[in-house]
Amino acid sequence: MFTDSHCHLNFPELAAQLPAVRAAMHAAGVTQALCIGTTLEEFPAVHALALQYDDWWCTVGVHPDNEGVQEPTLDDLVQRAALPRVVGIGETGLDYYDMEGRKGGRSVADLEWQRARFRTHIRAAQQTRLPLVIHTRSAADDTLAILREEGEDGREGSVGGVFHCFTESMDVARAALDLGFHISFSGIVTFKNAQALREVAAFVPADRLLIETDSPYLAPAPHRGKLNTPAYVTLVAQQIAAVRGMAVEAIGELTRTNFERLFWRVKA
Repeated sequence: MFTDSHCHLNFPELAAQLPAVRAAMHAAGVTQALCIGTTLEEFPAVHALALQYDDWWCTVGVHPDNEGVQEPTLDDLVQRAALPRVVGIGETGLDYYDMEGRKGGRSVADLEWQRARFRTHIRAAQQTRLPLVIHTRSAADDTLAILREEGEDGREGSVGGVFHCFTESMDVARAALDLGFHISFSGIVTFKNAQALREVAAFVPADRLLIETDSPYLAPAPHRGKLNTPAYVTLVAQQIAAVRGMAVEAIGELTRTNFERLFWRVKA
């Protein structure tokens, strides 16, 4: 019934216990998961999971915050995207969070390499017609601007995709929707201090809504701070059902339908 539209099952925290992870998923009614690529180096492992399990799929991409890794060319992404069970491009986007700390005191101007990498992913998505999986953190204005500059403006010919693990404002949500994107909510929507995000979750049109875990990170309440797994996507669904005044089963069904329409439109 439920689909985890964004998880990292190749990461060591989960890869070492995949049989238990799968058993917990099935017990919770989670019937599909999308394994997200974050480097080209790890892509073979991510792809292997999608090939091994018929209820798992994968994407190819290089996370915007990953440095010291193989820089993807357009051909790198396009060739891997043509492989079986690869259904999306990303995660990609921009991450300007903590410029003084995590970014070593660099300026936004110093992160031109992120913006160039993002443009490469957008062009790969347009060439392959696969949806984009967008990561944006403290960079919403530039993320939206680059999408528009590259022709991802919601009009005919755009590929669209999803803003994953959405934590931005209502205004950013409206802009992303105007560009034709879906919006996906993670366990953050269950946190006590996330009332504004819950308001966004109530606002997003039913046919643009997705749910995810981003596991092994961001476990929802009451498991916050602990290891996250795809089984917990049901708790995200419960929170969204509450704010939308719907049954949790209905949230599971509509987000499953949205996932399949978005990611299976080119190949299954």
